[in-house]
Amino acid sequence: MGNQTTRIKESAAEYYDRSGVLTELREEPVEFSLNEELRREILEGKRKRRLRNISIKIDPMQIQALKKIATMKSIPYQTLIRQWLSECIRMELHIRP
Repeated sequence: MGNQTTRIKESAAEYYDRSGVLTELREEPVEFSLNEELRREILEGKRKRRLRNISIKIDPMQIQALKKIATMKSIPYQTLIRQWLSECIRMELHIRP
């Protein structure tokens, strides 16, 4: 091998331990604000919807459960996912309708 350098793959935990990134984490509230016009549009339901396709990996059993719940609510399962994401985002950001 001589002068050839070999790289050893390290786990994420080993990387963070080595680089000390975890010491930068803070357990305190994070301030987040939306542009007031955007916030008003969202709350008034006037926001123009520009949907974008994404890909995520979901356990097949979760997909089956999502489809069953969506069927019980008489809505498409992807609409259900978008509704849940929207609700969680508003909750996390403390945005009240």
